[in-house]
Amino acid sequence: MKQLILSFAALLAAISAFAQEFVYTEATDLTITGKVFPDTPEPYQRMDFEKYGGWEDKDLGLLRQSSGIIVSFKTDAQAINMKAIVCGGWGSNYGDRGFDLYIRKDGRWLWAGSATIPKGNDEYRVCKLITDMAPGEKECIVYFPNFSEIRSAQVGVPAGCTLLPGEKPFTHDIVLYGSSFTHGACTSRAANTLPGFLSRMTGFQFNSLGVSGDCKMQPQFLNALKDAEADAFFFDTFSNPSPSEIRERTFGFIEGIQETHPGVPLIFIRTIRRENRNFNTDRNRVETAKMAVADSVMAIAVKRYKDVYYIKTSNAATPDQETTVDGIHPSDFGYHIWAESIRKPLVKILRKYGIR
Repeated sequence: MKQLILSFAALLAAISAFAQEFVYTEATDLTITGKVFPDTPEPYQRMDFEKYGGWEDKDLGLLRQSSGIIVSFKTDAQAINMKAIVCGGWGSNYGDRGFDLYIRKDGRWLWAGSATIPKGNDEYRVCKLITDMAPGEKECIVYFPNFSEIRSAQVGVPAGCTLLPGEKPFTHDIVLYGSSFTHGACTSRAANTLPGFLSRMTGFQFNSLGVSGDCKMQPQFLNALKDAEADAFFFDTFSNPSPSEIRERTFGFIEGIQETHPGVPLIFIRTIRRENRNFNTDRNRVETAKMAVADSVMAIAVKRYKDVYYIKTSNAATPDQETTVDGIHPSDFGYHIWAESIRKPLVKILRKYGIR
């Protein structure tokens, strides 16, 4: 009889938890960060397409995706949901269509929960990020999906709980314009991108303008970046372009940014070694030429232009080279290794400019 009563009580508790009423607040009513351009007509897109022109269809599709966007909030809730209208998405994993929750503990941002929004007919769907937390106020951030377009995103907490805008989780504003590596291709969670790892490692806000396969220093991107408010610029611009594009565009790109941002550091990084060159002779030839041209061009640039730097220590592989997913993109651990490989020289440069 006692066992039956306990089982019935557990069932009632489960029903109560399932039926718990949640109150939802649009993320824009909390604190949004992580965007190079904070004020865009659509809040979860990364570019104002009306203000800047010359976009190609591929640009439009990529910049509508919410990679790098973060919502910051405080709550005393013991459970947190997300309710969102998610369109498109390259896949169904946590990186492509998922939200990624971190909570501050002892001064560090620790992973707390992830969930994907189920695919539907562009309508509101709910996912549970975490349940059964201890009482007390928590400082929270949620990373938005890397490869989906978000029409609406709402944070949900149980009725009666507090939900308030949070502080900006990281200091300063560093623009990171780059390739699919910056965008987050092949990550299993939305927070495991190069800018995501760098922000949590350094405490600086790396605002992502990752455009998968499309970061080639094109005029439309340069025109927009000239208006970006930034304490520093960080460029992964040698992963996508051909050797001829690197040679033809780099100096003009630097000069264009410096026209509107004199005295601001422009930090370029060498692209990582892609494992698809291991046995493919054509890929090895192309990658070798691309890296050699970038090294040559940047050797001139750092001497010609003040406030221009080139970090050559980029590495996303373990010694046994086992961190690739598809021969091009690293795994989550590979992205972590990459961020760590450039962290010290990056921080050293930033300190010269009072960014600490």
